[in-house]
Amino acid sequence: MSDFIGLVWAGIVSGSLYAMGAIGIVLIYKSSNVVNFAHGNLAGFAAFLVFGFTAGTFASMPWFAAVLLTLAIMVAVMALSYLLIAPLVFKSDLTSTIASLGIGLVVQGVTQLLFGSNVVSMDLPLPAWRADIGLLQVSAYDLAVLGVTVLSIGLLYLLIERTRIGIAFRAVSANPFASRVCGLNLRGVHVFSWVVAGLLGLVASLLIVPTTFLSSTSVSSFMLQSFAAAVVGGFASLPGAVVGGIFIGVLMNLLSFYVAAEFNNTYLLITMLLVLNAFPKGVLAIRGGARV
Repeated sequence: MSDFIGLVWAGIVSGSLYAMGAIGIVLIYKSSNVVNFAHGNLAGFAAFLVFGFTAGTFASMPWFAAVLLTLAIMVAVMALSYLLIAPLVFKSDLTSTIASLGIGLVVQGVTQLLFGSNVVSMDLPLPAWRADIGLLQVSAYDLAVLGVTVLSIGLLYLLIERTRIGIAFRAVSANPFASRVCGLNLRGVHVFSWVVAGLLGLVASLLIVPTTFLSSTSVSSFMLQSFAAAVVGGFASLPGAVVGGIFIGVLMNLLSFYVAAEFNNTYLLITMLLVLNAFPKGVLAIRGGARV
């Protein structure tokens, strides 16, 4: 029983990271109808920038200063990434989605050019605190992940619900044609969603790396679970991305422990196929209002 509870708890923690990645994917899809396959590569590049600014590759800056500088850089990188495919967005959803694959490959190549193909490690500035609470073993890392996830989702909610750009985002997501007729700047909303997705990707990647390692492909591989979370929750549902992330995190943990860890990608594929057959628009998609 203790193993099961521990696995569920660990799944919730990892699922929170999947959820942040999935929210970025859903944000871009809702605004521009593009499935951004470059999301994982961009998040990995962001993590490498923080590593480069703290480990001496570019500078030896304090961790928080490096994160702030990387946030600023990623705003420009995400805006440029969108601008590269912007001419395609209004012509073909499929073409622009395929173009995002090209952006991902370019970003992966730039990452390898700047940082090489070596595997590196990067820790968070967290205390080595750990405590047993009933049958659970809780660490400072667990609380940091859950706290940052709740804070990020809360800030995103306020941004979308309480600001002008958030209202514009909701309008464009609901009806792009009517929004354009009303004078809304669709490209501006698209850039907003790409930038916010990139910042969420940076936060998720920084929290992912301490549990594994950092390479030019490690974060993008991890983001496969985020893609599965978006499929489960529905590409048109931000709450669905959160639910899907937690579900995928718990499910993968249980299957890895009780069945076999080497078939994780197979589990993801089977899960997506089952969900798409039962809920083609995702488990939380609004009837008639989602696009998959």
